[in-house]
Amino acid sequence: MARNGEQLLLLVVIPVMLLVFFSQTDLLPTTSENKIDFLMPGILSLAVMSTAMVSLGIATGFERSYGVLKRLGTTPLGTRRLVLAKVSAICVIEVAQLVLLIIVGLLLGWNPSQVNLAQVLVVLLIGTSCFAGIGLSLAGRLRAEINLAAQNGLYLVLLLLGGILVSNDELPNSLGNVAQFLPSSLLSSLLRNSLNSTELVITDFVALCSWASTACVLAVVSFKWSD
Repeated sequence: MARNGEQLLLLVVIPVMLLVFFSQTDLLPTTSENKIDFLMPGILSLAVMSTAMVSLGIATGFERSYGVLKRLGTTPLGTRRLVLAKVSAICVIEVAQLVLLIIVGLLLGWNPSQVNLAQVLVVLLIGTSCFAGIGLSLAGRLRAEINLAAQNGLYLVLLLLGGILVSNDELPNSLGNVAQFLPSSLLSSLLRNSLNSTELVITDFVALCSWASTACVLAVVSFKWSD
């Protein structure tokens, strides 16, 4: 990641720029005193989505297309160790992302009132599983170029309709009703509650778990190791 400019742009530069820019402007339909409190959980969700879905999905898609995965699966490394290595890499990158974003947020005046750390970690883990499942489902079935377009297109849709920059309440009723059930919206909402209160919205939690389990099962069932 450190040597890849595109990866750095996706995983670090875009989340940090969005956080800094929108927290310092009046473009968002939120009051000045709670802009950073609204933005921070959404940007953390964006970081998870960038790493677990887009970065993992695009890299895996090209590795599959080039025959890398098929060859690695026949080596002593094996499929299980390969998957474990990818999961470990995602976790390391996410930890670095979240630490950086939290530092930037604190410098911008973010001051969460009540942080339920255990709840935050569980929600992040489920969100990571959900987006990794979605990314691998696309990467395991589509050609590399089509997968690249699909991952970026889905990323943009979930960014705009996921309660990350704009609250679902500000969207048209029909669009907002759909958006609130998207995984990015569920993750953002759960993180906001976990960082500012001890409340856990059970319906949102169950919905995100459903997304995660469905996406992971779909990835396992549909994944093809080569074209």
